[in-house]
Formats: sequence, C-alpha cells, structure tokens
Amino acid sequence: MKTYFQRMGRSLQLPVAVLPAAALLEGIGHYLPANWVIAQFLQSGGQAILSNLSILFAVGLALGMSKDKDGASALAGLVAYLIPVSVLKPDSVALLKGIKVTQVDPAFNAIAGNVFIGIVAGLVAAALYNRFHETRLPMALSFFSGKRLVPILSALTMLVITILLLLIWPPLYNALVAFGKFMVSLGAVGAGLYGFFNRLLIPTGLHQALNQVFWFNIAGINDIGKFWSNIGTKGVTGMYMAGFFPVMMFGLPAGAYAIYRNAIPERKKETASLMLAGGFASFFTGVTEPLEFSFMFVAWPLYVLHAVFTGLSLGFAAFMHWTAGFTFSAGLVDFVLSAHLPMANMPLMLLVQGLVMAVIYYFGFNFAIHKFNLMTPGREPLTDDSDQVVGVEVNDEDNKYSRQAKQIYAAIGGKDNISVIDNCTTRLRLQLKDTDLVNQSSVKNAGVAGVNVLDKTNIQIVIGTEVQFVADALSKLFNNGTELTKVKNTQNSSNEETQTENTKTVKTVVENLYSVVHGALMDISEVNDATFAQKMLGDGFAVEPTDSQVVAPVDGTIMSVFPTKHAIAIKSDEGLEILVHMGIDTVQLDGKPFKVNVSENDHIKHGDVIANMDLDKVRDAGKDTTIMVIITNMDQVISYKNESDQNIKANELAGKADVKA
Repeated sequence: MKTYFQRMGRSLQLPVAVLPAAALLEGIGHYLPANWVIAQFLQSGGQAILSNLSILFAVGLALGMSKDKDGASALAGLVAYLIPVSVLKPDSVALLKGIKVTQVDPAFNAIAGNVFIGIVAGLVAAALYNRFHETRLPMALSFFSGKRLVPILSALTMLVITILLLLIWPPLYNALVAFGKFMVSLGAVGAGLYGFFNRLLIPTGLHQALNQVFWFNIAGINDIGKFWSNIGTKGVTGMYMAGFFPVMMFGLPAGAYAIYRNAIPERKKETASLMLAGGFASFFTGVTEPLEFSFMFVAWPLYVLHAVFTGLSLGFAAFMHWTAGFTFSAGLVDFVLSAHLPMANMPLMLLVQGLVMAVIYYFGFNFAIHKFNLMTPGREPLTDDSDQVVGVEVNDEDNKYSRQAKQIYAAIGGKDNISVIDNCTTRLRLQLKDTDLVNQSSVKNAGVAGVNVLDKTNIQIVIGTEVQFVADALSKLFNNGTELTKVKNTQNSSNEETQTENTKTVKTVVENLYSVVHGALMDISEVNDATFAQKMLGDGFAVEPTDSQVVAPVDGTIMSVFPTKHAIAIKSDEGLEILVHMGIDTVQLDGKPFKVNVSENDHIKHGDVIANMDLDKVRDAGKDTTIMVIITNMDQVISYKNESDQNIKANELAGKADVKA
C-alpha cells in the first residue's frame, strides 16, 4: 500500500507540472495594464488551465500509474472522468431521482471540476489499463482487443462507480468541506500544522496526498486555484503557500551553509559543491529535495527541526496575513510571478521574514549539529576502500549522466538486484530485490544528494532536477542486461598511486594545456556542476568565455566529437586524454548552439580553431557557458596545477601536467 501511494504521489507530479504555465500566463497578464487586450488574453490562457485541473489530474494520473506510460491509458482516464461528470449533472440527477432540479443536493454542483473525481477516474483507468491492455478478444471482436479495450472498460466501470457516487457523494463531499472549513477556522494555527506535516511526510512521499486537500478543490480550500484566479479573500487566500517562500528561498540555503561550515576539512570541497547546488535550486526554483534528502536520514533530528521551522513560518505568515502564491514551488521564479497578483498581500514582507528564517535556520542547525553530534554531509569519517571494485567500465562516449548511472547501477547490485526503475521530479524511485545489498557509500560517491532506503525492496536516490537523464541511462543498462565486472577504483586509489609513483624514479614529461577561449580562467572546483567540481571526470581547468571561438588546448588527435557537438575528446601527443566540454548541461540543446570544425582522427595543434559556440543561444536556453578542459586519464598524471586565476586569452598557457613518459 505504501508503494502504491508513493507511485500515486509521483504520478501527481505530472499534472502539477502543467501549473507553471498557468503561473506564467497569469503572472505576466497581471503585470501588464489591466485594460490591455494582451493582458486579458494571457489571463484567459492561465484560467483555461486552472479551471480544468480535474481533467489534468484524471489524464495525468492514468498515464503516470500505468505500466508503460502509454497514451491509451491517458485516453481511458479522460473517458473515466467524463462519465460521472456528465451523468451526475444536477439536471441528470433530478431526472434519475424523479425530483425537481431545485431539490437536488447542492453537492452535485461540485462534481464537475472537483479534483477528487479526477483522481478517482485516473486511478481506475490506470488499474484497468495495467490489467487488460494485453487482453485478446475472440476473432469477431478482435478490433477491440488490447489497448482499445481499456477506454471501453473504463466507461463501464465508471458507470458503476457513478451509481455509488449518486448515493455517497453528498455526505462524502459535505464531510470534506467540513474538514476544510475546520482547518480554515484554525487560521494561522491550521496553516502551521499543515506546514509541519507537509515536511514530515516527505520521506514517505505521502505529502502529495496532503497537498491536494489544501491546494486544490477537494475540500473547498483550493488555495492555489483561488489565489491565481483572484476569487478568494485577500490576506487569507494563499496562507497555505506563503510561509514556504521564507523557508525555501532563505531558510534552507542558510541551513545548507551551516552544514558546510560543520564539514571536516577533508570533505569541505565536496560538501560545498553539494550544498551550493542544493541551496541554489531551493532559492531559485523551490526544489528542496536535494538538500532535504542530504540530511533527512543521516541526521533525522535536524529534519524534524526543519519541519518545526516550516510550520512556524507558515503559521507566522498566515498570522500576519502576508500572502504570495506558487504553482510549482516557493522559489524566486514563482514569487516574482505572483507578487503583482490581486490576491498577493504585502508579499515583500515575506522576504523580510525570509531573512529572519535564515538566521533561525543557520543557528538552529548549527546548534543541533554540535549538540547531538549529527553526521550531516561532510562529517562522515574518511574510509579506505579497496583498490578493485565491482562496476561498469566507462568510455569516452559516456556523458555525465551515463557515468553517474553506471556508478549507481553497480552500487545497487546491477541487473540481478533491480526490479523496477522509476523517477519523480528529483528522485530515482527504485524497487530492488533486496535493499540490504546496496552500497550506500558508493551511491553517495556518484555525486547524489541523498539516499533513502524505505524498506526491504524500495529505495529512493536523490539526483536533482536532471534525474530523468540518469533514469534513462540506468534503464538502458538494465534493459541491456549489463554485467558487473572488476574495475579500477580510481577515486580512492589515485592518491595512493601518486604517493607510490613519487617514491620511485619515474620518467615524466611536462604537458602544457592552453586556454581554449578568451575569458576568465577558473579552477575546476569552482564550476557550477558537481560532477566537474568534484573532479569525478578528472582534473583540469575551466574558462568563463567572452568569445565564441574555441581552440585546441594541446597538440594531438581528435578522438571523438559527441553527437550533440557540445564536447570534443582529444588525445594529446604526450598521451593525455582531454575532454573539451562546452557549457554545462548543454547536451540537452541537441547541438544547436555549436559548430564543430574538426572530425575524428584529425590532427590538430594547440590554438587551432576546433569549434564555435553561440554564447547567446546557450544563455537563452538557461545554461551556463563555462567551458571545461578535463584530463580524463588521471592515472597517467603525476601532478597537475593551473597557472593562476586570471583573465586569459585563447591559446595562452592555462595549466601544466606532469605526465608519465
């Protein structure tokens, strides 16, 4: 049952992910003068989404809960929703009961558009799809076999459920509304209790079910719908959202800083990368899971404290009647879009509250970490792993998602221990045969934000908002039946190897690495990407470019050009394997900003133009333009150092590597 509700919570993310479109349309529409036609046009577009949430939930849940995410399940969800909505209209109910329309219980006016009906329809359609989508009918009816059968069965099943709803809907709806009115009557206390339990339920994934009651129209509260549709009470509507902004934009990032400050010196750098990425995601987008899961289980008293602080924040904001709203999460983007909406009440005071919450979180976390000696990220003792580990060999064609997936795949036991691979917005949701076989330390070494073992068969691994790419790579390994083999544990043995080599007489040569572009030279550890910053791929340097022309960093031969053109692999004349990676996460841009001037096996000299990178296109896509130059075969390197942090021109000396001759 827990697994079922977790899948349901994950599937609810699909329709909820549509809401930012409504926020964008409504937010921009209200920023513009009210008498402008374009303003009214944009607001109408936003209302088109907000007024049909129940349909989105029916379709989204049916699709998300189905086995293979086939479109037939979504169609069945729509059919399942239309049946009760049409049959239980007040005039239809009057006809069925033989009474006047004026005598029909008002509860039936709330059937159409109620998210609860959409959820029921979606779950029924998904269950029918999973059971009957491969059913074969007799030859005479074969046209209706398989997936075509599911919408038909959905219609018939929902007719039966509609008969039940005819009898139970009025008392059920009235009970839901009574609960909603009771919570609203509690005012700030109710908002605080909701905030506390919202955070406390996140480890189970059941917080999504709680959110539906307060954010949508299941129980008549409908905080999101009323806020963005401007039909609530100013200073009250939005109280189940407003208090999240001070926590997500200020409190949690401050807590992350406290965690970093308490890391042991040997783990400061890796902890900084993890906390910086998580803090930025929390502030800008409101995505908090990478941060929360990093300490949720290893330091659970700290997470309880976080839930208490969240409850206090929601309660205080509701008490002061400071309101703002979101459709995705309480980050900077939603705050800016909602601040000018008519329902927003003194939203700037939430920023002041946020500064106070930052102080509370920092000193609260710092005190708890010291008082209870909590093993937050960066405080774990150093371990000495063996030189050989079981894993999957990486190659030059692997991008960062493939490399991370291979590390996770090996750490969770490979194909023999995997049952189901799934994901939500930020987490891999895996069903394994035995979670006791998982090497959690190795999983964390893959650069993940946290690991959550739910029970004997279920585990969640927090990746971040790029989880889909890792999930796809992990699924590919599993579907191909990739076997685990003994591989070199370069992460743990590199220091030992260097020390061993330094005690012997080793012939070395110096390999000069030259800047690939005009710009600001920076250490690789400063790159805004944990994979590069933690040197998971290797050491090197980065440049924040001011020019679009990219040149070769060494003399050598082109090993490969990635299909998406964002990366070029070079083997230098001295044997170094070097990756020139243009931009961060630019693999998603399908090569559009890049023009590559070289091909595989071409011999180049440092300073030769190898590519052009359209910086404006990269920025417009929301990506960082930083160019990384990484030595990927660090086992051949005795030592490496950058020249200095400075403004640099293309083809100027950027770093030196002592390479085994």
